[in-house]
Amino acid sequence: MSLARAHVIIKGRVQGVFFRAEARRKAEELGLTGWGRNNPDGAVEAVAEGDTDMVEKFVNWCHEGPPRARVTAIEVSRSGATGEFTHFTID
Repeated sequence: MSLARAHVIIKGRVQGVFFRAEARRKAEELGLTGWGRNNPDGAVEAVAEGDTDMVEKFVNWCHEGPPRARVTAIEVSRSGATGEFTHFTID
């Protein structure tokens, strides 16, 4: 199994629509670790680590998010997994 890390910044109507809670649920479903948080500029930021294919599924999910979200842009940085997380948390 190949491990990967994705750092994503999701812009649009993504705060106040349960984006972080649903991102955590999706990450746990995919067996990923990392974190998600709201940024002061209205974006949601997340880091996800785990199996490369599952990380890509998470990134793809971030393009849509939960039903009430309206994603207008997403920035993704990919790198190797660090193994620093034990589960997926939200702030």
